[in-house]
Amino acid sequence: MSLFKKFPFKDKPSTAAITCIHILDEKKTILYVSHDADDGCWQFLCGKEHNIEDSRVVSLQQIYEIDKSIKKIANLEYGKCAYRKYKNSKWNVQ
Repeated sequence: MSLFKKFPFKDKPSTAAITCIHILDEKKTILYVSHDADDGCWQFLCGKEHNIEDSRVVSLQQIYEIDKSIKKIANLEYGKCAYRKYKNSKWNVQ
């Protein structure tokens, strides 16, 4: 089976996504995800307060490789967000 068929998101693995340095550099857990209504951009954040300098653009595939548990919210609709308290917590969708 190809990598693309295993990829749980409707978007391509190469789709740009926004994350924070805390997830990339400090290995913090993804606790907040949004799928923006205006442009369809994905954001994967650690739940801390962020400055613009803290943001990084990565591929959706890179984020999936960091934390495969995000596959549970791969069908998050435009304009929705999902959050959880801990890595093994259930995702709550708003």
